[in-house]
Amino acid sequence: MDFPMFHLDWLNDRFLIAVIAIIHVMINHGLAVGFIPYITWLEYKGVENAPDDQITDSNWDTLIRNKMRVAFIITTTIGAMTGVGIWFSVTLVSPSSIGSLIRVFYWAWFTEWLVFVTEVLLIMIYYLTWKNSNKSLNAKLKHIRFGVFLSVASWLTMAIIVSILGFMMDPGNWNTEKSFLNGFTNPIYLPQLAFRTPVALLMGGVFGMLLTTIFSKKGSEIRRKAVKYAGQWILLWTPFAIAGAVYFWNVMPEAMRANMSTAVGSMDFEEYYDLLKYFIIGAASLCIILAVLAIAKPRKINFATVILPCLFVFGFLGIFERVREFVRKPYVIGNYMYSNLLREEDYPLYKKEGILKHATYTSVTEITPDNKVMAGRDVFMLTCSRCHTTNGINSIVDVFENMYGKDKPLNEQAMASYIPNMHQGRAFMPPFPGNKKELEALVAYIKQLQESGESLQGAQSAGVAINPLNAVDEVAKRLDAEAVAKNEEKESTN
Repeated sequence: MDFPMFHLDWLNDRFLIAVIAIIHVMINHGLAVGFIPYITWLEYKGVENAPDDQITDSNWDTLIRNKMRVAFIITTTIGAMTGVGIWFSVTLVSPSSIGSLIRVFYWAWFTEWLVFVTEVLLIMIYYLTWKNSNKSLNAKLKHIRFGVFLSVASWLTMAIIVSILGFMMDPGNWNTEKSFLNGFTNPIYLPQLAFRTPVALLMGGVFGMLLTTIFSKKGSEIRRKAVKYAGQWILLWTPFAIAGAVYFWNVMPEAMRANMSTAVGSMDFEEYYDLLKYFIIGAASLCIILAVLAIAKPRKINFATVILPCLFVFGFLGIFERVREFVRKPYVIGNYMYSNLLREEDYPLYKKEGILKHATYTSVTEITPDNKVMAGRDVFMLTCSRCHTTNGINSIVDVFENMYGKDKPLNEQAMASYIPNMHQGRAFMPPFPGNKKELEALVAYIKQLQESGESLQGAQSAGVAINPLNAVDEVAKRLDAEAVAKNEEKESTN
C-alpha cells in the first residue's frame, strides 16, 4: 500500500523469489553448512592416518582440497549472488513484509551480517592457505581449526535466519507482546533448526561422495577410503534428519498441515501429493542404502550410483522450501500480515472505506462507471498481484476459467459472489479486503482481462500515480489540522 508495486506479469512475483531462494538454500545447506564440517573432518583424517614421516597423506590431502575448491567457487559466486538476490527480489516484491521483519529482527540481522562477513573471511583463509598449511604439523592443525571455525560460522548464519523463517510461519505470542525475544524464540524455531541441521550435514556427505567419484580414480585405495568415510557420515546423519522431520511436522500448526497437499505444487498438482510423499521417503531410503553400500562395498560406488541419491536429496530440500513458503498462507507473517502485504488489523478499515482511499499509489480514489475497469486494475495490483498474474504463471483468468469452464465468458455475478467468501473454501487465500464497489471493479477488470488478454505492467514499466489524498502536502495539511485541533481542545479544557 505504501510502496510502488513491482510486478512481473509473465513470471509471477513470488516465483521470482522462490527460484533465487531455493538455489541459495541448496548451496548454503549442501555446500556450506553441511559440506564444510565434512571436509574439515576428512582433512583431519588425512593427518590422523598419515605415515609417521609425513604431516598428512599428500594424495588424500589433494583429493580433499579439490573437493573444497568446488564448494569455494560455488559458494563465493552463485551462493553470494543469490544471497544478495534474495534481498533485492524480496525488497521489490514484498517491501512491507521485509520492512516489518527488519523492525523486529534488526539486531539479529545485524549479528548475522557480522557472522556472514566472518564466514567469508574464514572461507578465503581456509581455502587459499591450504597448500601452505602443509609445511608443518602445527600449521596443518591450525588450518583444521580454521575449518572448525568456518563450520561454526556457517551454521550460525543459518541458525539466525531460521529463527526469522520460523517467525514468519508462527510468531507465537509476539502478536500480543511484541518484543525481539518473543519473535526470536518462536515455536517453530528449534524444531526447524533441528530439522535443517542434520539435513544439511546429510547433503554435504552425499555431495562429497559424488565429488569423490569425480576427483579420484576408479578402483584406487584413496577412493575406497573416501567413499567409506562418506558412507559413515551419511549413515550418521540420516536418522537425525528423519527424527528432525518428524519433530518439525508434529509442532507445525494444524492449519499449515491442511495446506500441505496444495503446497507441494498447486491446486492442479494436488493429486500428486502422495507421490511426492514417497519421493521424500525415497530420498531418505536411498541415502541409507547408499551409505550401507559405501561402507560394505566401497569399490562398487561410482558416479552413476551416487547421482540419483544426490538429486533426490537436493530435490527434497527444494520441495521443502516450496512447501514452507506456501503452508503459512494466507499469511506472509503469521496472524499479522496477509500474503497480499495488508495487515490483518487494518482489514476492518479497508472493508468500511475501501483500500483505494488509503493506498499511496493509485490512479483512482473514487470509483465511477467511467473508471471502473481502471479502478479494478488498481485493486488487483494492491490485493492480488503478489501471488497472481493476469495472463502468466498462476493467472487470475486461468483460476476462474478452471472453476467456471474454459472457452466461455466469465460470469461477473458468480465471481462477485465467490471472491468475498473464497477464503472459507480455500484456507490459503486471504480474505478480500475491499468494499463492494471495489469488488465490482475487480470483477469487471478480470472480465476484461479474459476478453483482451492484456498484461498488467508493474511500477518499473508503467510508472506510478500518487493518490492525491495521500500526497505529501495533503498529509501534511491533515496533520497540521489535527495538531491545531488538539491544541485548541487543550486550551479549551484549561
